[in-house]
Amino acid sequence: MSRPPTPGKPASRRDLLRWGLLLGASAPVLSACGGLSTSGGGGDGVSFVSTQFTPVEEAENLRGILRRVYSGGVNYVVGDSSQLSAQIRSQAASGTMNIDLIGGLHGDFAQLGEGLLTDLSDLMDELSVGGYSAEFTELAGLGGTGAFYIPWTQATYLLAAHESALEHLPPGAEVDALTYDQLLDWVIAARRANDDRPVFGLPGGPEGLLHRFIQGHLYPSFTGGVVSTFSGPDAVAMWEYFRELWANSTAASTNFDFMQEPLSSGEVTVAWDHAARLVGAPANNPEQWRMVPSPAGPRGRGYMSVLLGLGIPQGSEKVEEAKAVIRSLSTPDAQIELLRTNSFFPTVDTPIPGDLPPAILLEADAVKAQQDSPDTIVSLPPVGLGQRDGEMSKVFRDAFTAIVLDGADIRATLDAQAGNMQTILDEADVPCWAPDPDTGERCRVA
Repeated sequence: MSRPPTPGKPASRRDLLRWGLLLGASAPVLSACGGLSTSGGGGDGVSFVSTQFTPVEEAENLRGILRRVYSGGVNYVVGDSSQLSAQIRSQAASGTMNIDLIGGLHGDFAQLGEGLLTDLSDLMDELSVGGYSAEFTELAGLGGTGAFYIPWTQATYLLAAHESALEHLPPGAEVDALTYDQLLDWVIAARRANDDRPVFGLPGGPEGLLHRFIQGHLYPSFTGGVVSTFSGPDAVAMWEYFRELWANSTAASTNFDFMQEPLSSGEVTVAWDHAARLVGAPANNPEQWRMVPSPAGPRGRGYMSVLLGLGIPQGSEKVEEAKAVIRSLSTPDAQIELLRTNSFFPTVDTPIPGDLPPAILLEADAVKAQQDSPDTIVSLPPVGLGQRDGEMSKVFRDAFTAIVLDGADIRATLDAQAGNMQTILDEADVPCWAPDPDTGERCRVA
């Protein structure tokens, strides 16, 4: 597997984007949770609040890593972005900060801003001899000159396919370089060979990430953008395609949250999802599985990438202890262990060892193929929306419900949802994020 840019070595913006390093904001957490409890911040141990690794198993995996790599106590609590932001602001206003360490996506830190985060420039320099690249430093600086979080780990989205489905690939199709037309032909052929029962599934359940498939994969691949092309003619063609793809998907997709479960049970044999939600499928028989890059559309091979960081809120009374936790989680061994357990890839410059579980190695090969594709269009989660991020996701899910499930008119639906999207952007007053061009002005729906 090719590796991220070496700290201290200059890297181009394209290189950073291909490795998910120029990411813009928070995606929804993998599972919902109740309110945060950070009362332990003033007692023993570091109070570590994260918007990521929220499923019980993933959280326990991380707690296990923390116990192995850090000798002090850590109270690891999970919550969503709006909860985290609200508590940081509330505690900062009260003068009592009970949160010592933050784990989240770039957008979690961007919505806090440098006024609520500790400058970690010294730690950034310490963890990378010679300093990070100019692009990387700029990202962590949140528009300023400091470093307000340390890159932690990264992930993306892929297709998973059982070998039984591969025989139905259309003639001339290469599984590691599929187009969306070939994907549709593939799932149609597999359905027909399976007594007309669909074999393809998507995560359309209440906690599924179907909106990221639409937002980060279909839209860039078919239109070249997301917001700026939301209701254009290419978007109409994309939704027409999606109707046909969904018609050849299992109807149970509206209930699927994690695709590794229906893949493991044999309910589907081909599926798209977050890498961490696919890795369980080939765990018992990896020789019978392939992990596959996302397909390409008329505009290119669009895919969304995810970067997690670690930061310290201003006002924490345990800054040095929190820095020690960051150091512990930034070692190659700790990051490889996080890959081994939670399927998130390192941000530090370290080789991927061959003794990892075969399912992880399958994903590593697919990630490399996806990132090395010459026609990639990297999509970033929304930047700067804060608590409105969920409303932006709802725009895509509502459009899907109306157009694909209910058969509503595509043009009328997109026009209505474009108004909803623009209202969100107007109230947030933020510029566009990749793949849409950042003009420095308020992002606008075309």
